[in-house]
Amino acid sequence: MTIRVMLVDDQELLRTGFRMVLQSQGDIEIAAEAGDGAQALDVLAHTPVDVILMDVRMPRMDGVQATRRICLDGTGAPVPGAPHVLILTTFDLDEYAFAALKAGASGFLLKDVPPTELVAAIRAVHAGDAVVAPTTTRRMIDRFAEVLPTPQTAPGAATLAPLTEREREVFLLVAQGLSNSEIAAKLILSEATVKTHVGRILAKLNLRDRVQAVVLAYEAGLVRAGAGD
Repeated sequence: MTIRVMLVDDQELLRTGFRMVLQSQGDIEIAAEAGDGAQALDVLAHTPVDVILMDVRMPRMDGVQATRRICLDGTGAPVPGAPHVLILTTFDLDEYAFAALKAGASGFLLKDVPPTELVAAIRAVHAGDAVVAPTTTRRMIDRFAEVLPTPQTAPGAATLAPLTEREREVFLLVAQGLSNSEIAAKLILSEATVKTHVGRILAKLNLRDRVQAVVLAYEAGLVRAGAGD
């Protein structure tokens, strides 16, 4: 299956570099390009795309606004069938990248990412995975936890109401940045079982990936910055 990719960046030279790398892959097609978020939305209206490489700092409409428009509906729920967005950032732990993850992006990449990692990341998000490693997710949330809203009314337990007791255990470990193998070891389960639990958790809580699960847990007050250290 061919993965249709869209490049969104106001630097044409950077788009050219990514295009050269990706066009050499037999399973990846450059379906579209755009110079800012507004143009990206216009192009998406008539061009089918699977994965978007999205810069964050662009004129007219930045990548965070564009990602929110692409990934979330008016109620903040994920848009079914929306393209997966990979955020491009110059600096690790960029606050714009974090905001874009909250807006529905599936992960982030540094702009100097090695070609092999870029290709692997695109394939990963196309398959439904997040490309931010669990340890990096944890580090990002810890770094930017102060910008997350503190829950005022709904207690954290209400967030987990749809989950079984075992799914709640798995959810809280995902929220602490543990990988599937680490969760499996901690709960004495197989990795396949953990993967099944994670899939059910994401479906029940209407989340796209484990990055969104981590953000939800912090917003609901279920996990605090530095928890698990």
